[in-house]
Amino acid sequence: MKLELAGHEYKYAVEQIMLMFFPEERPEYAPASGDGPSARIALSEGGSYVTAVTKLRYRGEHRGVARAETRLLDDKLERDRILQRIIKLSFYKAAVAATGYEPVWGALTGIRPGKLAEKYLLAGMGPERAAREMTRVYRTSPERAALCVQAAEEALRIGETLGPRDAAVYLGVPFCPTRCAYCSFVSHSVEKSLKLVEPFVEALEREIDAVGALAAELGIRIVSVYFGGGTPTTLSPEQLRRVMARLRGAFDLSGLREFTVEAGRPDTITEEKLAALRDGGVDRVSVNPQTMSDRVLEAIGRRHTAQDVYDAMEKVRGAGFSSVNMDLIAGLPDDSPAGFADTLEKVLALDPENITVHTLSLKKGTRITLEGTAIPDGAAVAEMLDTARCALTGAGYAPYYLYRQKFMSGGFENVGWSRPGHVNLYNVLIMEELCTILALGGGGVTKLVDPSVGRIERVFNAKYPYEYIGSIDRELESKEKIRAFYLRK
Repeated sequence: MKLELAGHEYKYAVEQIMLMFFPEERPEYAPASGDGPSARIALSEGGSYVTAVTKLRYRGEHRGVARAETRLLDDKLERDRILQRIIKLSFYKAAVAATGYEPVWGALTGIRPGKLAEKYLLAGMGPERAAREMTRVYRTSPERAALCVQAAEEALRIGETLGPRDAAVYLGVPFCPTRCAYCSFVSHSVEKSLKLVEPFVEALEREIDAVGALAAELGIRIVSVYFGGGTPTTLSPEQLRRVMARLRGAFDLSGLREFTVEAGRPDTITEEKLAALRDGGVDRVSVNPQTMSDRVLEAIGRRHTAQDVYDAMEKVRGAGFSSVNMDLIAGLPDDSPAGFADTLEKVLALDPENITVHTLSLKKGTRITLEGTAIPDGAAVAEMLDTARCALTGAGYAPYYLYRQKFMSGGFENVGWSRPGHVNLYNVLIMEELCTILALGGGGVTKLVDPSVGRIERVFNAKYPYEYIGSIDRELESKEKIRAFYLRK
């Protein structure tokens, strides 16, 4: 699509909103003339108002206008936010007129809509008014705005409990039994990379020691540990014991409020591994079927059945974990609204304390995207998510964290639902950027957060196991950035 910018250079904002409506188009910055789809997005500032006008040519000519008061533009950072917002809204209005399609998240394009809801709540708005403001300003649907505000309230509650040097630890294990068709995470099939597992564990132990020493030196208090991946329970019981013993030896965990392990794939869960986790102090685990349909499991490349999920949950309950999460995905190949409703009913019968409902994300490099696999359309996914919202609310669950991703089927969201008293702290900390996350292992991204000034810095680990193993000395050197960050605070 030809894009002509007039009076501004906010290309990224324009591209984000363009791709929401026209995902097959690619931006071409040129005069909006000639044949084919095009848009001219103009920004002008007057004495009282700054105005954005989009003239869109797509199945006819359409116009969208949005404005803001000029007096609000004094602060540089706030100025950019406001100008980008009205640019997006002007394009949005023109695109809705052209396509007849109005996304449930309105003109919001970011992955953390909860931050906007938090801003409204902190400004003194009650929950209902904050939700109405999201709908009024950004044209978010009332249902999504209400979900968002509920999650934002939980984030604010948690934020009030955190000290200035509280942090979480994330340990990433980039191995799985097989690679799922929808997966875009850094993960290797153990079938192809078994020889890398032991060297990876040895490198991870070194990183645990180094970062633990830094945390002690800097007075960082660990409030949450999350063992993710990949699938951490791909490791053997002995390897799990080693990693957790190393963690407890390196970090002061006296302030720990939760210890979560993403057991994930039921075909990796054994009584021996669960015993190793419990002995290591783990109190929360995830068992993630994604679906309870054997046909859909086969379509996504999983080598287990729904019965394996039942067997895994029986073992987990027998091992005595205080909280269990189960992940589901709406929009998987070969699934349908009726099939998803059946999955949800079966999962609710297992009575997990947390249920996370993801929307399928069509990311580049996944087998679903590469092979052009047929998936449910946006209307079907919407029905699945509406079913989940109604069923989970009725069963006593409440939304406690919410985020969006690029290329999500139907432009929807991922929502974590919890029973009272079972909110997963780590999920809120990472998604709402409430405190530092010290990330160890393959693909880990340490996020250094200073909430007092809104400053965030990142330290990236090598993505793939062989890279991480081979560059472990450089990984340890890069952790000096943690010391530099805290010494500047």
